Amino acid sequence: HSALSTGTMHPLLLLLLATAHGLVTVNYTPELASSELGGLVTARTFVLQQPRCVFEDPKYSTAKIWLVVATAKGKEDFNNTVEPGSPEWAFQRFPANASAYLTLGAAMFHYPCPVPTGEITVLRVGSETACADDVAVPTCNGPLPGPGPYWVKFLALNGSEPVADTEWFGPIKLKTARQLPSGPEAGGGRSGAMIAITSILSILLALLLATLLAALCGSELCGSGSFKPDSASIRRYTTHHVYDQPAARL
Repeated sequence: HSALSTGTMHPLLLLLLATAHGLVTVNYTPELASSELGGLVTARTFVLQQPRCVFEDPKYSTAKIWLVVATAKGKEDFNNTVEPGSPEWAFQRFPANASAYLTLGAAMFHYPCPVPTGEITVLRVGSETACADDVAVPTCNGPLPGPGPYWVKFLALNGSEPVADTEWFGPIKLKTARQLPSGPEAGGGRSGAMIAITSILSILLALLLATLLAALCGSELCGSGSFKPDSASIRRYTTHHVYDQPAARL
């Protein structure tokens, strides 16, 4: 019984704190942007759709919308009452010493609804490199430190008071570098064939060079004596007479 109460107490406490602060979870789940909108997942970034027409209630008009990025543990432990920029939720501590961080804070007018024609409606997470190691910018939108997986949600804050959030979205897995195949089961036979072909070509090239050298040695270039250029093959140029020209000849 004590194990059950200990395991459930922390999430329940967070839920009670959020309810006490009037937090409302809106019916919206973040989503990755489509490829047509540049929604590419890289090794350090991913792209989300902006939360347009999500926090439409007038009571959110003065709120600031933040993106929360979390690990699996951070998804469970994140405290909505945290103030943005708090050291315990700083990007520079993520994920080793912080299981989540807040970034991309924006006022509501940055997310107008309906969407004006031709306006960019995506958020690239992980695009800022200049502040990645700057502890003075704890809400830095720095490159993600690894392949993940990550979970995200949007949180609306009036000052430091949470008023609304969205559902969590994830897992988001970033790209990793492809490893070259090795071993017989991963293309080893093809590698052996390439080695054999390379060896044959090397032998043929050596034979060709030997034939060419034999042909050249039949000419004067490979005579028994050493090659000595005659006087006609060496031209000496003396340039001092250029500077000795009398002024009258100029």
